[in-house]
Amino acid sequence: MSQKRFLCYSHNMNQPSVMHRRPRGGAIGRPRGFLLPLLAVMLIAGVIVAGWCMLMWKWSYSDGERAGVVQKFSRSGWLCKTWEGELNMVVLPGALPEKFFFTTWDDAVAAAINRNVGRRVALRYEEKVGLPGRCFGDTRFYVTKVSPFPDAGEAPSAPR
Repeated sequence: MSQKRFLCYSHNMNQPSVMHRRPRGGAIGRPRGFLLPLLAVMLIAGVIVAGWCMLMWKWSYSDGERAGVVQKFSRSGWLCKTWEGELNMVVLPGALPEKFFFTTWDDAVAAAINRNVGRRVALRYEEKVGLPGRCFGDTRFYVTKVSPFPDAGEAPSAPR
């Protein structure tokens, strides 16, 4: 036999082909056990993301206090409504003001800020780093407390 004849003719060509039967109760080519591992991976990923968000919400990167005049304050957001504001920190007359953008979730703090828009206040804040998405607010600075300064005509109150 020559090489050419060997490539064209095989000993399997003379044998009848074997018919394969379809297994009962299932389609051919459908992977078995695919849905359960996929759901497990999605559940584990969801738990990890939820744990990360909870950890980042409880832990603060930094905290501090800023003083100035609240210029803008509004409730905004498509799905998750947060209070967003802008504090104008005036250092010297005639100098360019520095703006501090902040977010608050607490309605009591938001009401106190709304009462003091246009007045000089001190805002106590926490900086949160690592929160995913914009549903937590537009900024990383979350105001937790508002302390209004007395007006120029008023006498300062005694500390308690």
